[in-house]
Amino acid sequence: MKNIFIMGVIIGFFSCNSTKMNQQNKMTQFDWQGHRGARGLVPENTIPAMIKAIDLGAVTLEMDAVITADKQVILSHEPFFNHEITTKPDGTPVSKAEEKQLNIYTMSYATTQRYDVGLKGNTRFPQQQKMAVTKPLLLDVIEAADQYALSKNKPLPFYNIETKSQPSTDNQYHPSPKEFVDLLVAVIKHKKISDRVTVQSFDIRTLQYLHQQYPSIATVLLIEDYNKKTLNEQLQELGFTPTVYSPHYSLVNEAIVKDCKLKGMRLVPWTVNDLATMKNLRALGVNGIISDYPNLFYFP
Repeated sequence: MKNIFIMGVIIGFFSCNSTKMNQQNKMTQFDWQGHRGARGLVPENTIPAMIKAIDLGAVTLEMDAVITADKQVILSHEPFFNHEITTKPDGTPVSKAEEKQLNIYTMSYATTQRYDVGLKGNTRFPQQQKMAVTKPLLLDVIEAADQYALSKNKPLPFYNIETKSQPSTDNQYHPSPKEFVDLLVAVIKHKKISDRVTVQSFDIRTLQYLHQQYPSIATVLLIEDYNKKTLNEQLQELGFTPTVYSPHYSLVNEAIVKDCKLKGMRLVPWTVNDLATMKNLRALGVNGIISDYPNLFYFP
């Protein structure tokens, strides 16, 4: 019992110091983010994907969150089981026709664990390793990633968590923005990562509520490539200046870089999967890059 207590104190000490070191470096270091962990290499939004991203030097683990029927926060890009990656409990693949019927918001967490999201692979990412894996609890992801980083003497990772919601599917595929954010923040606070997390969304309602109720948690405004509004119009609609502006990489130019600097926002575009574009964006002056391939990250 005494040895367990001492080990807990040691881990807590290093955790605290790693967090402080990370926090101090975050605003100055380039923010390499592993998209859905390392989607190009390992099944997306899984613990193995996050571990792979840490191994390859990711500063931040980017991920997507949805809510189960029993109010658990789990990782998933869609609020249903995507036919491209999912195998049913009976071992047969999910079809496109039935995927949206497999609504995670109507399932308990225990039920979601009957569906595999790694054995099938992903035809869009031929390098992705196939493995038996399920959609994990956010709580377990944070615990596993932090423990792994500490065991490898690496800085504790940052977390960039997207709320997967939109007005048209409220209370059908996910709870209201308020409940969604409250459930997410409860996990963030329980794991004591408020200073190592950003919450991102295309759904500005979740960002607005987060900013009002939990102003100490950093926000990220996501922008689709087809969004034709100006930066000023987007911020006016949001109602405040987020910590990070995160557009599709095709929207980044010198004017956007300059405007973000003037407004005090970090600029972290998504999703960049080739080295030449990464280098061009860094030369323009972005503050970070989100990629499916953390093996392309470079550290000059």
